[in-house]
Amino acid sequence: MDSEQRRKRKQLGRIYRPACAKLLLVRSLTVCLSFLVFLLFISSDRLPIRRDGSFRPVLRTSTMSLLPAFLTGGGGGGISQYQNLVVEGRVLLPDHLVLIVSSKLTPPTDNLDCVYYDNMLERVVLKPVISVDGYHQQLKSVVRCHLPPLNFSASVNLRGRGRGRSGDVVVERREWLLRLNQSVVPSWNKVVYEAVLDSNGYTSNVVVFAKGLNLRPHREADARKFRCHFSLTDFDQGLFVFNTRAIAAAQEVFRCLLPPSILNNLDKAKDIRVSVSRVDYNVEGADEAPLPSVAKVQIINSHEHKSNTGKYELCACTMLWNQASFLREWIIYHAWLGIERWFIYDNNSDDEVQEVIDELNLHKYNITRHAWPWVKTQEAGFSHCALRAKHECKWLGFFDVDEFFYFPHGRGRYKPGPNSLRALVMKYSDSPKIAEIRTVCHSYGPSGLTSPPSQGVTVGYTCRLEAPERHKSVVRPELLHTTLLNAVHHFKLRDGYKYLNVRESKVLVNHYKYQVWDSFKAKFFRRVSTYVTNWQEDHNKGSKDRAPGLGTEAIEPPDWRLRFCEVWDTGLKHFVMANLADSTSGFLPWERSLS
Repeated sequence: MDSEQRRKRKQLGRIYRPACAKLLLVRSLTVCLSFLVFLLFISSDRLPIRRDGSFRPVLRTSTMSLLPAFLTGGGGGGISQYQNLVVEGRVLLPDHLVLIVSSKLTPPTDNLDCVYYDNMLERVVLKPVISVDGYHQQLKSVVRCHLPPLNFSASVNLRGRGRGRSGDVVVERREWLLRLNQSVVPSWNKVVYEAVLDSNGYTSNVVVFAKGLNLRPHREADARKFRCHFSLTDFDQGLFVFNTRAIAAAQEVFRCLLPPSILNNLDKAKDIRVSVSRVDYNVEGADEAPLPSVAKVQIINSHEHKSNTGKYELCACTMLWNQASFLREWIIYHAWLGIERWFIYDNNSDDEVQEVIDELNLHKYNITRHAWPWVKTQEAGFSHCALRAKHECKWLGFFDVDEFFYFPHGRGRYKPGPNSLRALVMKYSDSPKIAEIRTVCHSYGPSGLTSPPSQGVTVGYTCRLEAPERHKSVVRPELLHTTLLNAVHHFKLRDGYKYLNVRESKVLVNHYKYQVWDSFKAKFFRRVSTYVTNWQEDHNKGSKDRAPGLGTEAIEPPDWRLRFCEVWDTGLKHFVMANLADSTSGFLPWERSLS
C-alpha cells in the first residue's frame, strides 16, 4: 500500500513539476525586470527630482534640445533641424571653442547661439556662433564658438532662435547642469582629435591623431610606448571596452591594432570613441591615463575605394585659410597640367572659399572641401589626406595655393602642353623603386607691385630670389610609411622605395611667397605647420619660414615692394599667356566668371 502511494506521488510530481518550474521562472524574470526598470527610473537624468528630494529649476530661453534632453520647450518655425541634436565633443582652442555636433546642420544657421553658463549656474550668456561647417563627410557638423567669459564654464551648449521671437521658456535640471559644468573640456594642447579606419583589403587598423604626447618632430617614435583605448562613451567615465597596442607612432599620428571583435566586422568601428595613452613597458603599473578624446573612428566611404586601374592618375591636396582669392587660378592652371582630383583642407576660413569651390565644381573640376578645424596641424592634416586619397589616386601632390608647377623650355626643346605634369608622374606609376617625385622651388617677391596683380600671381610676380628654397613633392600614397611621417614638403616612404629629384631644367615650382604687403601680412596671424613658430612670437627668428628682416609685428617696411628681387624671370608669365589666355580678349580663364 505504501509503495502504491509513493508511486502515485512520483507520477503527480512528474506532471506538475514542469508547470511549477515555468511559473517560478516567469515570476523571477518579472521581479528582475521590474527591479531593473526601477533602478533605471531612479537614476535617470530625465527624472525631474533631485536625490536630496528638492527640485531647483533654472529658467532661460531656448528652442534647442540636446542629448541628454534637458530642454522641454517646443521649437519655433524654421528651427526644426535644431531638435534632438547631440554635442558629442568640445575642445578649447587658444582663441575659440570647437563643438562637434552629431548631425549635419544645413544653412541657414545664422539663428544659432552658443550658450554659456557661469560656474555657479546663476547667469546665462548667449553669443552667436562664429561658424557652422559640415564635418566627417558631411554627416556631422563642427560649430565654432567664442571663448567663454571669465568665470564661465567651457561646457558650452547651443540654442536655436525662432523667427521673430526670443524662444520658449524651458526648464533645465540643476543637477544635470552642475554635472555638465564640472565636466572637463579638453584643451588643445592635450587631446585626441581625429581617428580614421585604414583598410587595404589585407590588413586593417586605426590611425589616431593626438596632441599632448610631445613626440619629436620629423622622427619616428617607439610605438611600444603607446596604447589605444576604445570605448562607446566618454573616457572620463573610465568605461573602456578594448585596449590595443600601437604599431607605429610619429609626431601627432599613432597607428594601432583593431580589437578582434571589430576586425571581424569593420562596420562596428564607426563612431567608436578612441584615445591614446603612454605606457612604460619596463615598469608594471606605470602607465599614464588616456588622453581626453573627441575622436570617433571615421570610415572612408566605400564608393571612394577604387581598383588601381580605376584610380585617378594625379590628385592634389592642400591646406588653406582665407585664400579663396587665389584658389581659382591655382586649380584652373594645374587642371590644365593634368591634375584630376582635389582635396582642400579648410582650416577655419571665413571668406568665400566654398562659393569658389561650388562654382568650379559646376564645371567638373572635381573638388572636395574638407573642414579641418584643428589649428597648427598641417603635417597631421596631410597624413589624414593621404589616407583618404590613396583609395582614389595613384599620385598625390602636396603643395600650397601660392605654389605653381612650371616646365621651363627654350628654343628647339620640347614645349610642354596640357597634362604635362600628369605625363611626368605616369612614367613612374609602375616603378618598383620610385614612390616620390621632388621638385625645387623658387621664391618670388612683390616684383615692384603695391596691389594684387589683376591677372593673377603667375603673370603679376616676375622677380625672384636667385637660389632655390626647399622643394615640393608628389607621392604614391599607397607606398607611404606606416607612420605617415612627413615634413610638409615630403613624406617618409616604405622600406625599399626612394624619391626622385627632377632636374630644375625640366620642372620646378614657382612659389609666390613674398607677395604685395596686403596679401603677405596674413602670414603674421596664422602659420598652419605644427612645428613652425607663429611670427608674432618672439623666438626662433632665424627660421627659414620667416621673411628675412621682419620682426614680430605686421608693419610694412618702406621698401617692401623691392625686396626679394634678384632675378627677373618671366618664363611662367609668357607660358601662361601663350597657352591659357583667350586669343580675342586676352583674358585668362580665372579673370572672369566661369558661368
